[in-house]
Amino acid sequence: MNNAFVLAQISDLHIKTAGRLSYKKVDTLAALKNCIAQLNALHPAPDAVAITGDLTDFGKDEEYAEVRALLDTLTLPWFAIPGNHDDRAAFRRAFADKPWLPAAGEFINWTVDDFPVRLIGLDSTVPEKPWGELCDARAAWLSEQLAAAPDTPTILMLHHHPFISGIDHMDRQNLRDDDRLARVLLNAPQVERVLCGHVHRFMVSQLAGVVVCTAPGTSHQVAPDFTPDGPAHFVLEPPGMLLHRWSRAHGMSTHYLPLGQYDGPWPFYDENGLID
Repeated sequence: MNNAFVLAQISDLHIKTAGRLSYKKVDTLAALKNCIAQLNALHPAPDAVAITGDLTDFGKDEEYAEVRALLDTLTLPWFAIPGNHDDRAAFRRAFADKPWLPAAGEFINWTVDDFPVRLIGLDSTVPEKPWGELCDARAAWLSEQLAAAPDTPTILMLHHHPFISGIDHMDRQNLRDDDRLARVLLNAPQVERVLCGHVHRFMVSQLAGVVVCTAPGTSHQVAPDFTPDGPAHFVLEPPGMLLHRWSRAHGMSTHYLPLGQYDGPWPFYDENGLID
């Protein structure tokens, strides 16, 4: 295996059927097309893409068909976990041919050992509820997976953020068992990152000494309103993705990339040195 690894992270696709707009405002299908085109054009290419939940808006089979048709145009390996807008049964039907997807069991948890960095997908969803949970069964599964490879650098992915963001309406629907997750992480120093979606913003926090990153949405973002009991609003800020780069020599760094077309790259230097 190579000594370097790059994981692209996208999140909260919220695809509807037949190109319908989310909230009568957001063209999430066009946004995902643009995102995939940018992912396919990245040079050098990432090793894989992780999607941290909310692939659809209402968890319908026809929405997953739209998502799958676009994800099949990705030229990179990809993996996904469900979010609170997803439906486990429909998720399984849509991606049943994917080797990382568990064929049975209550939760959509998986582990991928194909890269220098181990990838663990953790299903934090609660059917028909917006918040997330880490129940006894999921905590035990996660502990077992981490104990199986204690010396392998690992990225853990779940949809719900295990910290307080300051955005009240989102923090009422975060991971409600962040203390339980913290106890698991304290026994797993190999975990380099915890990656989340759900909040539709790039945020960085920490839990049990581990860096936690949330990805921006591929279309719309949650308004950064820190007012107590502030309204649940979204904004059409530029969409984005994250790139998580790991090397054996230097560990992991995380980069934010806005999605869209921008001028450049331009050189800093010419034959005379720094361009003045």
